[in-house]
Amino acid sequence: VVSGRIKIVMDDGESSEAGPGDFLQIAPGHDAWVVGEEPCVAVDWTGYGDYAKPSSS
Repeated sequence: VVSGRIKIVMDDGESSEAGPGDFLQIAPGHDAWVVGEEPCVAVDWTGYGDYAKPSSS
């Protein structure tokens, strides 16, 4: 998270907030929204875990 704050609530009810300097790894099955008036700016590299891996074919 670069700036702002975000709240994440998982489908099972577990929740957390993140702000500037925090690193997030969020599993599928969640909802999230900005907390406060400042826009939340985050760097997202979804799928990076499989980047440059050889294909199975």
